[in-house]
Amino acid sequence: MSTTTTPTPTTTAPHHYKFDITMSCSGCSGAVDRVLKKMEGIKEYHVSLENQTADVYAEEGLAYETVLEKIRKTGKHVLRGWSDGVELAVW
Repeated sequence: MSTTTTPTPTTTAPHHYKFDITMSCSGCSGAVDRVLKKMEGIKEYHVSLENQTADVYAEEGLAYETVLEKIRKTGKHVLRGWSDGVELAVW
């Protein structure tokens, strides 16, 4: 069994959202990176093709559901998601 670590943010943000995402290539992780880069309210994020995850550090006004929907619109399958350490629905 492999373990993954959550990147240490370099900024203080009220929310930490984490998503397990099916990404098979750098193009997949690049698509997720591009949508997160364009979103207002994201202070910092990390997309890992190796770990199949996206960690998002967001401002108070940016909802988990909004970030989830943007990631889903890339066509990538979101397997699991967490908001501030609590697992939430992904569909």
